[in-house]
Amino acid sequence: MAPLDDHQFQYVEGQGRPGFAALLSQFQRDSDQVARQPGAQLDLPYGDHPRQVLDWFPAEGAAQGVMLYLHAGYWQSRDKSLFRFLAPAFQARGFHVALANYPLCPEVSLDALMSAVAPSVAALATHVRQRGDGSLPLVVAGHSAGAHLASVLGLTQGALASDDPARVDGVWAISGIYDLAPLVQTSLNEKLRLDAEAARRLSPLRMATAAPVPAVWLVGGAETPAFLAQNAQMHQRWQGAFSTCVEVPGADHFTVLQDWAALRGPLADTFDRWWAQVQTRHRCRA
Repeated sequence: MAPLDDHQFQYVEGQGRPGFAALLSQFQRDSDQVARQPGAQLDLPYGDHPRQVLDWFPAEGAAQGVMLYLHAGYWQSRDKSLFRFLAPAFQARGFHVALANYPLCPEVSLDALMSAVAPSVAALATHVRQRGDGSLPLVVAGHSAGAHLASVLGLTQGALASDDPARVDGVWAISGIYDLAPLVQTSLNEKLRLDAEAARRLSPLRMATAAPVPAVWLVGGAETPAFLAQNAQMHQRWQGAFSTCVEVPGADHFTVLQDWAALRGPLADTFDRWWAQVQTRHRCRA
């Protein structure tokens, strides 16, 4: 295994697996089926940019919460349409599920990208109210780059006033990058265009001083040591609210999503403990 300071390996080459092409093709086939389910609404706008759009999948039965999901792609690629397959597992657990796209680098800076995704929360809350569902806990989940964005929304919009519709009640972050500094020295930075100052300023690991919302930090046990370390460090940094760090043995950067959706055994217990904390926080709203 390459050393931790070989950032190109730790964040790019070392994360790849021979089976990813076939796995992602299966994700797309499953997602295409989900897009055709009754009640689905695709590409609802939450801003003026063509990629400021949401997909909506309603809960089965009485809704207990709302989950916003932010996709992977190192802030420069991929699309929510690849990850719609995740929605049914959480719909069955009583969640309205929304998947968001967002502008990508280098068309926009990472600063602008983070600002662009923020309105998705208020737009989703408005959509829920228009349906007549009343006040439901709203949580943000994300994978890889989406986990970075989810943690930032947890910090910034989790700290909003209790009556603010854009408030976030919880975060579930999967295989995220929370300290961006190592990426400056990788090929990823050709499109991210980060310097040392921007990488530091835009890193949730540097922002987290008083964490306002319950959070879970999930990672595949077969990911590179850098991803395992980032996951553990973010958990350690998330002080002031419920936080737990979970590694799924044998899972890689994409198969971990299948484990998350399955929510079996200890992972199901973790989800229930986290959700109890989210509900308690939501009930404290004025």
